[in-house]
Parts: sequence; C-alpha cells; structure tokens
Amino acid sequence: MSFMAAMNIGRRGIHCLHTVNKVPKDVLVAGQNRVVEASLTLIREQAKLKGALVRALGGAKATSTLLGVPLGHNSSYLQGPAFAPPLVREAMWCGSTNSTTEEGKVLDDPKVLADVGDLPVQELRDCGIGDERLMNIVSESVKLVMEEDPLRPLVLGGDHSISYPIVRAVSEKLGGPVDVLHLDAHPDIYDRFEGNYYSHASSFARIMEGGYARRLLQVGLRSINSEGREQGKRFGVEQYEMRTFSKDRHFLENLKLGEGVKGVYISIDVDCLDPGFAPGVSHIEPGGLSFRDVLNILQNLQGNLVAGDVVEYNPQRDTADGMTSMVAAKLVRELTAKISK
Repeated sequence: MSFMAAMNIGRRGIHCLHTVNKVPKDVLVAGQNRVVEASLTLIREQAKLKGALVRALGGAKATSTLLGVPLGHNSSYLQGPAFAPPLVREAMWCGSTNSTTEEGKVLDDPKVLADVGDLPVQELRDCGIGDERLMNIVSESVKLVMEEDPLRPLVLGGDHSISYPIVRAVSEKLGGPVDVLHLDAHPDIYDRFEGNYYSHASSFARIMEGGYARRLLQVGLRSINSEGREQGKRFGVEQYEMRTFSKDRHFLENLKLGEGVKGVYISIDVDCLDPGFAPGVSHIEPGGLSFRDVLNILQNLQGNLVAGDVVEYNPQRDTADGMTSMVAAKLVRELTAKISK
C-alpha cells in the first residue's frame, strides 16, 4: 500500500471520529456495540470452525493459529505496521519456498497451522471506539481463539502495543502468569511514553504491572535509556543488551522457561534484527541480532509455548521486493513450528 493510500485511510478515520461526536450518545453506543459484536463474531465463528476441523482430524495437542491485529496508531513514529498482517500472510504462501519449517513441520497441515483472519481494527476505530475498549476487544479475540482447543494464538501485528492485551488475555485464560521472552531493539517499558498509557513503547510496563508475567527476558536491546533500565530494575526484568551478546549467547541459546507457571509467551519485534536483515521497520537501529541468532534462541528454547506475536514490520519502509515481509513470514513459520505439537 502506498504512503498516500495509508494517509487517506487515516484521514477517513479522523473524519469519522468528528462525525460520530455529533451523534446522540445512545445511538452511537448501540451502533458501536453492534460493530464490536460483529467483529468478535467473525473471530469466534472462524475459531469454532478451525477448532472443530482440527479436533475432527485428531492427533493435535496444539495448533498454531494466526490472528491479525492491524493496529498502528499507538506507534510513536510511523504507523505502517497497521498494514502488515496481509503482507506477512502473502509472503508465507507466495511460493518462493516450500511449506515445511526448518524443524520439519508442514504448514499445509491444518493440525499445524490455522488462521482466523484479522480483527477489523480500523472499522472499530472509525465508529469512535477508543483505546481502552479496543484493547479489551483484542483480549477478547485472543480468548475466543483459546476457547477452541487445541488452538493457540500466534498474533500478527501491528505495533507492539498489542502485546499487552494479548499477554493479559493469555494469562487470564490460563489462570496465572507466564514467562515472556521478548526480542526487541527497545525495552518498551516506559511508564507512559509521550503520555500514552497504551503506547507501543509502554506495553511491557502494563504487562508487568498487571502481574501477567513472572519472568520477562528482553533480548537484543541496543536503544535503552535510563528510564528503560530503571523500569527494568523496578519490575525485575532480565535485560540482555547487544553490547554483551557475545558473553550472553550461550545462556540465551539454551533457555529453559515456563516451569512453575502457565507456559511461555514469545514476542518478536522485527527490529530485534539488524536492519541489514530486516530494513522494513519503523525504528532502524543498527547492531542487532542476525536472523540465525534469533532462530537459535527460538529453536533451542525449552518450554511449553502457549502463544506469541510478531510485530512492528512496517511495509512502508520495506525494500521493493518485500525482503522484510519474507523475514517476518519466516519468523511466523518457525514460531508455528515451536507452538504446534
């Protein structure tokens, strides 16, 4: 999608917000409720269908299930991640590679990978739904997927603000905290970045405040200031910076997480990678992880992976041939292999 097309979508949403403010409150609320219910019904029925299919086939203990959350407005810089989910799916199935992951899982197998589509974020915002309710809707959509055993959510962002409602939903649905492995150039743990409680730079502060994670390991950091370090100490976060990665590599490539809690959640911000591997991100930060570094950490991880997300791919900054979409797609593929069993 072109930059101008994206801007036009943004203007449409802003214009609609001005319009809904003139509508009587009872009419507006009733209309919003219908849009919310329709949005959740789509996810619910897709999840029911895919869950029933997997159960009918038999033999699956966990099926990775794609859920797109095309939300970009909580980004502090560029909002292109809102357009990522369909392009990641396109890259996954474009035919330039086969459907088998490095660990031998076949993505064509519906017991390995399901897809319940995208939450219609723009349409929800167009009818005047604000962030607090929107985050609750994201949480509810994740829970709808989890209700259909053996589906496990793998969420396509979107900016990193979505990790908060996702982890919250996973923790609430499972009845306790999880261990979180967070790969990112930034700690995203500001209290309220630029005054925004739901900022993509504050999502992990919300997660830790809510008690939804027991351990939070942040890997790939190379843009962290004093507040990021202070917040890390406040919440007991294990922060691994790139400047010490050579020393930390052996530990990080042999992680064992999730014992004594409800499982492991993995959040991958595409900018954890060095921009030489993934230029299509909003915040280009040199000196990052290689793609193989990330896969070594992921593939060697011991633990029950209950859900995950891949976020912050920005198609508006990608190369002409969509290099970063292929990178994001492979991250999704290999996370799928880790989740499904």
